[in-house]
Amino acid sequence: MKTAVCPDCGSDVNVGSQPRVGKQVVCDSCGAELEVVWLDPIELDYPMMDFDDYEELSEDER
Repeated sequence: MKTAVCPDCGSDVNVGSQPRVGKQVVCDSCGAELEVVWLDPIELDYPMMDFDDYEELSEDER
């Protein structure tokens, strides 16, 4: 299994044996929902929010 570093807590996150850009993963240490954004080296970031998700947020969350 391959791993990448969680941008939230710095822990190693399992991304499977054949990660692909766009794959969604969750950090076991902090629970952050992440997305594979680069493959060489494997890099994780927070998923992009689409417009429908943004509209559902309250004013405080925006």
